[in-house]
Amino acid sequence: MRAIVQDEYGPPHTLSLGEVPTPTPGADDVLIRVHAAGVDYGVWHIMTGLPLIARLGLGLRRPRSRVPGMDVAGVVESVGANVTAFRPGDEVYGEATGAYAQFALARPAKLARKPANLSFTEAAAVPTSGVTALRALGQVTVGEKVLVIGAGGGVGSFATQLATAAGAHVTAVCSTAKADLVRSLGARAVIDYTREPLTGTYDLIIDIAGNRPLPLLRGLLTERGRLVVVGGEGGGRWFGGLGRMLAVRLITPFTRQRLDALIALTRTADLDTLRDLIEAGAVRPAVGRTYPLAETSTAVSDLAAGNAPGKLVITVD
Repeated sequence: MRAIVQDEYGPPHTLSLGEVPTPTPGADDVLIRVHAAGVDYGVWHIMTGLPLIARLGLGLRRPRSRVPGMDVAGVVESVGANVTAFRPGDEVYGEATGAYAQFALARPAKLARKPANLSFTEAAAVPTSGVTALRALGQVTVGEKVLVIGAGGGVGSFATQLATAAGAHVTAVCSTAKADLVRSLGARAVIDYTREPLTGTYDLIIDIAGNRPLPLLRGLLTERGRLVVVGGEGGGRWFGGLGRMLAVRLITPFTRQRLDALIALTRTADLDTLRDLIEAGAVRPAVGRTYPLAETSTAVSDLAAGNAPGKLVITVD
């Protein structure tokens, strides 16, 4: 089968189109014929092997999984002997191993039925970003003031819509080029970080892949406000944004404010919740650009540059 392969850590040009054997599902696996696959920062970390501490799980000298890609949407090709939740022909979305290929393996606990009103391309934009946004928001309530930093990206575009759907007042932080997008997603106010500082007081702040000082963010919270740090692209080569996330956990016991560093795992229950919201018309993925499988390296480059609004998606024939 055709697939994107990577035999060493490095920049996007280490990703190339090649031929690899079609994976064989084990007893607990689902084999998916891939129609589309999402692009997120998890793919960038796996590609670069950064921060270095992540290589303990990814592979010390080279990626343990030769084919990258996680977010997937497609059709079930076959299932293992122990799988009862899905059967061949089902249209599914979720998280797989090696999604940048014509076929990929997934566990049933990380899959769900695809939203009926989405194309495969749109559905592939949902899993990681949508689940992360859902978990970051928690029990947001009507009238709460929510600040979404990084609102123009994958997680931010979902967080903006989900908070709006819950009745919150959303202020979105993004670049000039993404301001129109976040307004269309329901943001009542927009802060262009290239032109103005962060201001206001908020019940909830979601900081996505940011590196702003924690004292600055806490100063924007109410006395019992909530700060959720999602990822982080700052820091050094060894720990990257993990150092900032650890600091959040260490501070939490000593403040009335609730601080959290979130690493969300894709689960069927969350995918089902998102599907219900999508089919009800409350949320829709904001697909910024699509790329054919052969141009995966370009997609990852565009993601790292931060120039593309919304979610980037790889389409597979």
